[in-house]
Amino acid sequence: MFKSVAELQQFMKDKGIRMVDFKMVDIDGRWRHLSIPVERFTEKTMVDGIGFDGSNYGYAPVEKSDMVFVPNLDTAMVDEYVEIPTLTMMGDVYVIGEEENVPFDQYPRNVSMAAEKYMRDEGIADQYIIGPEFEFYLFDRVAYEAKEEAVFCEVDTAQAEWNSGIVEGNSNKGYQVGRKKGYHADIPQDITYNTRAQMCMTMEDWGIKVKYHHHEVGGPGQVEIEVELGEMTEMADATMATKYIIKNTAIQHDRTATFLPKPIYNEAGSGLHVHMHMFKDGKPLFYDKEGYSGLSELALNFMGGLLKHARSLCAFTNPSTNSYKRLVPGFEAPVTIGFATANRSSVIRIPAYAKSPEAKRFELRNPDGTANPYYAYAAILMAGIDGIKNKIDPMTGGWGPYDFNLYELSEEQKKEVKALPRSLMDALDALEEDHDYLTAGGVFPEELIKIWIEKKREDAQLVNSIPHPAEFSLYYDL
Repeated sequence: MFKSVAELQQFMKDKGIRMVDFKMVDIDGRWRHLSIPVERFTEKTMVDGIGFDGSNYGYAPVEKSDMVFVPNLDTAMVDEYVEIPTLTMMGDVYVIGEEENVPFDQYPRNVSMAAEKYMRDEGIADQYIIGPEFEFYLFDRVAYEAKEEAVFCEVDTAQAEWNSGIVEGNSNKGYQVGRKKGYHADIPQDITYNTRAQMCMTMEDWGIKVKYHHHEVGGPGQVEIEVELGEMTEMADATMATKYIIKNTAIQHDRTATFLPKPIYNEAGSGLHVHMHMFKDGKPLFYDKEGYSGLSELALNFMGGLLKHARSLCAFTNPSTNSYKRLVPGFEAPVTIGFATANRSSVIRIPAYAKSPEAKRFELRNPDGTANPYYAYAAILMAGIDGIKNKIDPMTGGWGPYDFNLYELSEEQKKEVKALPRSLMDALDALEEDHDYLTAGGVFPEELIKIWIEKKREDAQLVNSIPHPAEFSLYYDL
């Protein structure tokens, strides 16, 4: 957006900006930030950057934790969620060298840019274009606790069917949405429409092009915002900004938003489906009129890479213990490793309506919103590149096409079809065994994968050690 610091300074003067805010990404995919008065932002800021302690972000050990954040002017946006007029921007992280600072190879944004560079250096494509679908729940309130004497979680929204019997006061208007009956629900049942519309308008103001928004299947407030496709690192930036906008707009409307894959038992889970295609010299690479479902050999090989590495990919695309409560049969979430056209039970779906060369693409349906988008999108690209370089054929690999309902397999058929991991521990074990495709070209540092596995195993071990309320129901009286 801005070509120079001088141009940005003039903009801030015209808009009455008083603070400059810097957004940085920790290892899990949360934004952290620090701010300086507008008077402190100079050309020197773009050269020397802002120093910070990287060990608190989950990356580096304490003895090697001094890092420098250098802002990216192209990401600068006015942040309307704060009282003091503030300009916020993302950027890149460097480690301090003896002569000059060098990009920190574990930083999420740097990993994403390294994957794109590897793709170009290998001569595969000029552009990798992706489009995520943001599914999430909007609740009126949430409460949770995990301590020695009490373990519980509770969510509520006025539109949930469990509130249809409320008789106290004058709050019940009788337009609740049934379980798994929310798809494209209209107002007055769709009580969060105005909240979502405001989210979309703010996203547009931030340069994030919205395709559409609607109520999703989950009756108690599950919704979706889908965006137009864009280049991978820019879309990872947009993913971080979108989640920020969604959460803060929800708070403004006295609601709370969550990207938890499965916040409600026995209801639809929330995914982060990722649509993708490639271009080279302006020409689409995924289209071939004679290929299966109009896909080129390169596209099929890309899918072959995704399917071959699907289990280890889950460690980055589905990195929470809650992720695997979503990946179960019966809720339009994939559980098996396969591909097909217009089949939402397969992990890769080829949209039947995307027929033109420029639109021909497919989507990966297992990722969810707990993923660090930079790592997840980069890992998907690296798996696809591995498939292209090694000409992995998804058909001879035994991954389909599965043009039938994969939830209705017989017991014998289930034995023949490969399955996604059933737990975070399973996915991490798969990543430990299968990650050479990620480290190719130095894109994912070996040390990052080691740190990631250790950290996520700690998460899984923590959750596994906490008594579950369902265990009281099952075993308390034995």
